[in-house]
Amino acid sequence: MTAPGPGAAPPQPAADAAPSLGRKVGAAARWSLANTVVMRLGNFATGIILARWFLGPEAWGVYGLAQTVLLVLLSANELGVTLALVRWEGDPRRFAPTVLTLSTAASCALYAALFAAAPAVARVLGSPEASGVLRVMCVCVVLDGLSQVPAGILTREFAQGRRMAVDGVNFVLSTGVTLLLAVQGWGAMSFAWGAVAGNAAALAGCCLAAPGTLRFGWDRAQARALLRFGLPLAGASLLALGVVNVDTMVVGSTLDGLALGFYVLAFNMSGWPVRIVSEAARRVSFAGFSRLAETPAALADGFGRGLGLVMTGTVPLCVLLAALAAPLVELVYGARWLPAAAALPWLMALGLIRIGCELAYDCLVAVGRRRLLIGVQGLWLVLLVPVLVAGAGAGGIAGVAQGHVLVAGAVVVPVFLYALRRAGVAPGTVGRACARPALGGVVMAAAVTGLHRLLGDGVPALLATGAAGTLCYAVCVLPGLAHLRGTGRRAPAAPADDDGG
Repeated sequence: MTAPGPGAAPPQPAADAAPSLGRKVGAAARWSLANTVVMRLGNFATGIILARWFLGPEAWGVYGLAQTVLLVLLSANELGVTLALVRWEGDPRRFAPTVLTLSTAASCALYAALFAAAPAVARVLGSPEASGVLRVMCVCVVLDGLSQVPAGILTREFAQGRRMAVDGVNFVLSTGVTLLLAVQGWGAMSFAWGAVAGNAAALAGCCLAAPGTLRFGWDRAQARALLRFGLPLAGASLLALGVVNVDTMVVGSTLDGLALGFYVLAFNMSGWPVRIVSEAARRVSFAGFSRLAETPAALADGFGRGLGLVMTGTVPLCVLLAALAAPLVELVYGARWLPAAAALPWLMALGLIRIGCELAYDCLVAVGRRRLLIGVQGLWLVLLVPVLVAGAGAGGIAGVAQGHVLVAGAVVVPVFLYALRRAGVAPGTVGRACARPALGGVVMAAAVTGLHRLLGDGVPALLATGAAGTLCYAVCVLPGLAHLRGTGRRAPAAPADDDGG
């Protein structure tokens, strides 16, 4: 039995397949958005409770470092092979046992290495006390490796309704354990055991939602093909996670634990709109782009619409959090967390850039530009480290956030635009997708800033300011929303591709 090749073209859809795919993607996107919003709101409420009453900045700093290490390991723990479950043609259950064996073996090896190196890693990152938290939290690497195949099957089938049920169980159990242990004084370790409990529940839920997928097997030919396909993606993902999380490492190693706690809180706040919109989109974007990869005009149109919708939904949230950073931090978390507000506006700008880059990443993976992505992410990381170190020395956590924005906006965005152009997505397509949200964001920022100075920081004043700013934004973006959703009059496809050569 042989696996389909990673470069094999998917079968051409029948004439009536596009509407069916569109319905699947649309339904999956709605479920995914609902799932992400519910989970993020729940995590938001949990974070407020923990930060206000149980955990101080030092505990948040330890948790932030452990979470950073975990995310880096998760970016490469399955060697990139599970994306074949979404991308390759044919029945994925034929090669799923080999995928599961590779994913589990790699995850166990990574965890064993982390367990041995945890004390040294914690010292290098400036928090020796994080060693035990690292060893417990990174058990999630093994649990995640086991769940990759059933989760991949759910993604391929656009089964986001079942995925929402799984994530709900994960959230309830992880949150319950974390709160229970935090109340009892476990500090940052409460996050670690909560994460393990939630991931164990997610593994069980994925197996129930996609029965028969937790089955080990081995086929040498399949393994070679999977590794050829997956290793470049794993390298790109590892670099991408390094880009997102190197700032935490820089703050931890160059500043103190208190500053790290403030930065982690600000970064988490900046992630509210990014994760709500971006995670919902990315759960269906790769599968959707993969179906369109063989039709450049359709791919360009789909990317433009997707980017426009994602930006339209994210910009107002980012503007509000950036323009009202200090009063919102004090209102939500309390006055002791006010230093976090210095970094928040810059991190919101970074969040907007990240959303566009993540969608571009999924598009480029779908069309097979894996080596190019490694180059882009490697360039980003190499430039970022010295800039962040210099920013930390010059401006503390605000300087780190400013360095992030400088590198992303001045270097990475132009490189991604070039890569997209080579894949058939013209810069004009990207510009048109972002034009109305950008205009609305500028108008909204001006309105919010002016009203805040006029009305002050009280809760009624902040509500009125936010509502008025959102109304200004809506006036700017609503005329283009019908086109983004595909319900307006379609423009001809050809001109969009001419720009891209």
